Amino acid sequence: MAANFSLIHRTCKLVVLLCFLHISVTVFFYVRTLDIRFSFVQNQQPRANLSRPRHDPLPARGSRTEPVDNSTWKGEDRQMDEPDQDATEEPAKELEKCPETSPLLVGPLRVEFNIPVSLEQIKKDNPNVQLGGRFRPRDCLALQKVAIIIPFRKRDEHLKFWLYYLHPILQRQQLDYGVYVINQDGDEIFNRAKLLNVGYMEALKEYDYNCFVFSDVDLIPMDDRNTYRCFSQPRHLSVSMDKFGFRLPYNQYFGGVSSMSKEQYLKINGFPNNYWGWGGEDDDIYNRLASKGMSISRPSGDVGKCRMIRHNRDKQNDPNPQRFDRIAHTRETMHKDGINSLTYSVVQLEKFDLFTKITVNVGKP
Repeated sequence: MAANFSLIHRTCKLVVLLCFLHISVTVFFYVRTLDIRFSFVQNQQPRANLSRPRHDPLPARGSRTEPVDNSTWKGEDRQMDEPDQDATEEPAKELEKCPETSPLLVGPLRVEFNIPVSLEQIKKDNPNVQLGGRFRPRDCLALQKVAIIIPFRKRDEHLKFWLYYLHPILQRQQLDYGVYVINQDGDEIFNRAKLLNVGYMEALKEYDYNCFVFSDVDLIPMDDRNTYRCFSQPRHLSVSMDKFGFRLPYNQYFGGVSSMSKEQYLKINGFPNNYWGWGGEDDDIYNRLASKGMSISRPSGDVGKCRMIRHNRDKQNDPNPQRFDRIAHTRETMHKDGINSLTYSVVQLEKFDLFTKITVNVGKP
């Protein structure tokens, strides 16, 4: 009897001990689990310096293409825009160069002048053109930086048509370009070539252009494959105009629309400054190019088609009676009459939505 009681007693003690051990182990693992969960949740909370809300928005960028100088931003806005030392950011993806031939081109275009256009509508249709008539592609790096130079005086309606047709074309051609309208001040005799020289000088004050397209305001291309850029040789772009029955009037013709690289332009000392009135300057330019061993490149007659806006000859732009004599002496005069002898004064510089207008005093004969 006593032996049985002793056995029962030892068994009870063993059961109590096992229960105590089980409870202790259970409590230990429960506490350990709570600690792990607490640490995990704590680590998932965002750090204060990364989650701080921005109370003051950054000043909106203007429509100019010049980069914003961050050094002028002060105080809290500047601190918020500085990257966190601990934050990892994806590096900005470097743009690839645009293809030699843009995939956006559509080919032949219908060009009409019977329906008036407004600057407001043109701006609405071209939202990516920035102040001053500047544009650059967003998805690739343009192959050339092109300044479009337009000699101008009292041709506002023609300019509207030019902007209406050319801005979409130039964007599809994936150019980094700017449009400069060089307006001759006053009522003196018109000097087209000198205005083109002025446009070259003034455009380079704003941007490091390496290509220059010189275009009359009344000529519109009829095919966007006629790219307004520079080539290995000076380029004549208005090859076949409706004015001449879509034919080249003569092989040396270099009028209307042409392009030159900066190097080609400087090689001929720019354009002559002494052709006052209509005619002659284009042939002088051709002679300059030929004297320096350069030849004229052209697109095909179909691609180079252009339409001219019909108009009467401007006042103070009568045919230049001295043009034939001056053309005959190009080789002797080109080294002293050109960009190295250019004189003018800027009267007014205006930045519009679709173009930059520079009014200049170029003097008189």
